[in-house]
Amino acid sequence: MVRLPYTTALTTLFSYGLLFAFGQLRDFFRKLIDWFKAKNVKGYAPICLGLEDFYVRRLYLRIQDCFGRPIASAPDSWFDVVERTSKDSNKTLQRTSNTTRCLNLGSYNYLGFAAADEYCTPRVIESLKKYSASTCSVRVDGGTTKLHTELEELVARFVGKPAAILFGMGYVTNSAIIPCLIGKGGLIISDSLNHNSIVNGARGSGATVRVFQHNSPAHLEEVLREQIAGGQPRTHRPWKKIIVIVEGIYSMEGELCKLPEIIAVCKKYKAYTYLDEAHSIGAVGQSGRGICELLGVDPADVDIMMGTFTKSFGSCGGYIAASKEIIQHLKHSCPAHLYATSMSPPAVQQVISAIKVILGEDGSNRGAQKLARIRENSNFFRSELKKMGFEVLGDNDSPVMPIMLYNPAKIPAFSRECLRQKVAVVTVAFPATPLLLARARICISASHTREDLITALDVISRVGDLVGIKYFPAEPPKIAEVGHDKLE
Repeated sequence: MVRLPYTTALTTLFSYGLLFAFGQLRDFFRKLIDWFKAKNVKGYAPICLGLEDFYVRRLYLRIQDCFGRPIASAPDSWFDVVERTSKDSNKTLQRTSNTTRCLNLGSYNYLGFAAADEYCTPRVIESLKKYSASTCSVRVDGGTTKLHTELEELVARFVGKPAAILFGMGYVTNSAIIPCLIGKGGLIISDSLNHNSIVNGARGSGATVRVFQHNSPAHLEEVLREQIAGGQPRTHRPWKKIIVIVEGIYSMEGELCKLPEIIAVCKKYKAYTYLDEAHSIGAVGQSGRGICELLGVDPADVDIMMGTFTKSFGSCGGYIAASKEIIQHLKHSCPAHLYATSMSPPAVQQVISAIKVILGEDGSNRGAQKLARIRENSNFFRSELKKMGFEVLGDNDSPVMPIMLYNPAKIPAFSRECLRQKVAVVTVAFPATPLLLARARICISASHTREDLITALDVISRVGDLVGIKYFPAEPPKIAEVGHDKLE
């Protein structure tokens, strides 16, 4: 958890307060100027109204050049960022024909499969020729190819569950699946920092939702005990079912889930476990099988395992792996399976090929090399950032490492200066994070060389000094020991 210093909290609050006050003042004068100009159709209320609209207009638009930067190449370790210009103080941005070659520290390309691959790419091209770019159908009609069936069997074998089902979008995998698993009379207990897709899925389920403190098995047990004792609201009847939802690696914190302890609590109180492995599957574990393998958890102890193909596998879509009964239930009831177009066959083939490389079934050891490299790169980069004095969140082995920025003025300053020095980073602010906890999120890839990482560290260190985000004292450089024979 982030422990925000009082001075930093006060200066950050003051900065947001100043932006809010000037924004309200500008809105007031704008209303005076536009008093006689009706901007809405008579009788209709404004569609965009409220604090969300105010935040977008008066805060986000000031720095929108730091977000949504278009690229003009594959998201490999280096990529081409399209330059944009604005003639109206960032209200609108126009693309130019110029590009800048930048070191990519923002993409989820954990194992380097997003670029051309000697094993994956030829097979993807062949599948495109054979099946075309889209099935133009849902799974229950004409949208299931042999590739879809093969991938479902391969995913189940890879994660260690009896069966699996595919979906065309990772976000929908959570938001559409959760309402199919639980409804009114059920209880969802969710980690306080779970992804928005989980939050929306829980809200749409109709179940009662309770939150436990981030990654705290002790507080989870407290919430479970309290809710089981109290029962359903008003009637106090026993809950029909209880599902505890956690993530393998939390995408905005880079922290590993305390899965063994959480499963022990769930077993004690007979609650189901739902594990989101969007950022952990393929990226951690000796053979890339995710957080269960890394922490020594038996996949059979996790009731529902969710993951996406957008991070480690260089494709799109997501999956649910569980018992055959659960998967069969989802195939008959989930709208994302019944009504949404199935995954593109070339995208399916990309995942199949990537998993085979990871498992060594391509006849090489490139998968093992990629897994070793992502682990070494992640731990090296995290260690060096901490030595420089940055406040870095997360755990070792995690390829996600947030650098805390806090102050709103430091968000564009850090992002723009890194881009000027040809390092592309992702900055994250409210509403994706709490208002006071803005950060830059670094994503490390197996495709990064040690030279790439040293270059990035050098740039980030200089920018950190310039912007003032080294909140801890830097570790003094170690003096090389000199042998006695050289002193004589």
